[in-house]
Amino acid sequence: MANRRSFIKNSVAGLIIAQLTPVIEVFAGVEHNALPDSIQKTKLRFAIASDGHYGQPGTPYQEDHEHMIGWLKEAHLKTPLDFVIINGDLVHDRPDLLIEVKNKYYDKLPVPFYAVPGNHDHADTALWKSVFGYEDNFSMQKNGVGFILANTSDTKGIYRCPDNAFLQRELEKFKTLQTVFVILHIPPHIWVPQNPFVECIETVDLLHSYENVKAVFHGHDHSLDGVFYTGKLPHFFDAHIGGSWGTSYRGYRIVEVNEDGKITTYQVNASKNPTLNETKF
Repeated sequence: MANRRSFIKNSVAGLIIAQLTPVIEVFAGVEHNALPDSIQKTKLRFAIASDGHYGQPGTPYQEDHEHMIGWLKEAHLKTPLDFVIINGDLVHDRPDLLIEVKNKYYDKLPVPFYAVPGNHDHADTALWKSVFGYEDNFSMQKNGVGFILANTSDTKGIYRCPDNAFLQRELEKFKTLQTVFVILHIPPHIWVPQNPFVECIETVDLLHSYENVKAVFHGHDHSLDGVFYTGKLPHFFDAHIGGSWGTSYRGYRIVEVNEDGKITTYQVNASKNPTLNETKF
């Protein structure tokens, strides 16, 4: 796994340098509090985390969730969050535990949270709605920013392309907005052979056809905490909450949109090390 992760990171770095350095500025090792005041005047600030794998045998899944909820509470106290998104694999092959992880942990967050299924959640639309109050494909608008959350798996855990008809309908609904974010647990493109993703050419083309889609956020690969690209469209990862493999730390990603539509996102090492992989675009 270490060799695989090193290969992926090197591939990502190559993509950034070769193709998109003029488009995306990367600030390595810059602490958020040191950024200019204009960047910090946000109209929207949220956290996104993924891959809790609650119930996975042989893992400290309860402790992992207690820590993550505590870390997100601390982040909110320091600089308020508007909400939290949990991007798939809330549980580990135990859909019956979805209500438990929601009630025992995510409902304890001081802000609303929204979740989308991953391949280990094994939930159909009816179950998802009964637990969370909305379907496994849904959209929302927060402070003038559009969010489209789409399922990329099924009850057997098979990797799927998202429902493109749903995506297009919601993208059309949000076409007058300045900024739209898309949340997909499993990425729709295979950047390197080792990626456990799916190739969804129509999905990628659809996302590229709307200029106000500013970023796509993924989970699924616990070893990734940076960014890949399809064309000029960034696809961000956020490491993992739990599970038996991945980055050596547990983390989450912060996303901020300021009044001018400028976006800042950075990965948080929840062990309190400095800001990771900050990107402005």
